[in-house]
Amino acid sequence: MALRSPLINVMVDAAKKAARGLLRDFGEVEQLQVSLKGPADFVSNADRRAEQTIMAELKKARPRFGFLMEEQGVEEGEDTSNRWIIDPLDGTTNFLHGIPHFGISIALERDGHPYAGVIYDAARDEMFFAEKGQGAYMNERRIRVAGREKLEDAVLTTGIPHRGRPGRDLFIPGVRAFMEVTAGVRRLGSAALDLAWVASGRCDGYWERSLKTWDVAAGIVIVREAGGIVTDIEGKDSMMDGGSILAANPSLHAAMLSTLKTAEKGFVEPAA
Repeated sequence: MALRSPLINVMVDAAKKAARGLLRDFGEVEQLQVSLKGPADFVSNADRRAEQTIMAELKKARPRFGFLMEEQGVEEGEDTSNRWIIDPLDGTTNFLHGIPHFGISIALERDGHPYAGVIYDAARDEMFFAEKGQGAYMNERRIRVAGREKLEDAVLTTGIPHRGRPGRDLFIPGVRAFMEVTAGVRRLGSAALDLAWVASGRCDGYWERSLKTWDVAAGIVIVREAGGIVTDIEGKDSMMDGGSILAANPSLHAAMLSTLKTAEKGFVEPAA
């Protein structure tokens, strides 16, 4: 049984409270699909409400901490060492289309580094959490990254750049290379849950570009505490501000970096 610290309890309780509203809203999405306007405005409001709920709960427990939030931006705190990083609805497009694969992501950044993280898959009632030095868990079970050692046995996840996001041309060589050498590549639609699934061994590795800090902060802690390696796509430690990430078990991480580097060698971004 997982012995959760007071810090993790605060984060878990905030995620669960926000999830109650999100699940109610998700139940309405299917009905809205048939309308001409569609559910986009409804989902945007659901996102903001969830963030406000999380913020209020965290402020109540740790009133001096600052915030970095997807919807409301930065709020400085009296305690400059600790900052909450919140993505209230990671997987908005899935939510928008009634696909039950989305997550709530809450991280604590301490002195500029991810220290604790919670990712809640409300549709499946799966709570992934970790605190530095304390291991990673899903609900009450300790989790570890998968033990597969060869890319040919691995299933990887990624995020395909969609309309309005840069990097589509650069994405193609990498995904083509991984399609040739792995057991499969999946595009599931939530960066937070991709990282949680790497941590729990459901997937063997994950890579993506053009991400925001709130997409990855919680997942970085959880994967590392589950025994995985997390870097940016250059193999460096700039995931929190560099916009790219590569997470895998120790056996596959170097192979994934090498495969991407070889596939993208000599790539030149097409002129606009």
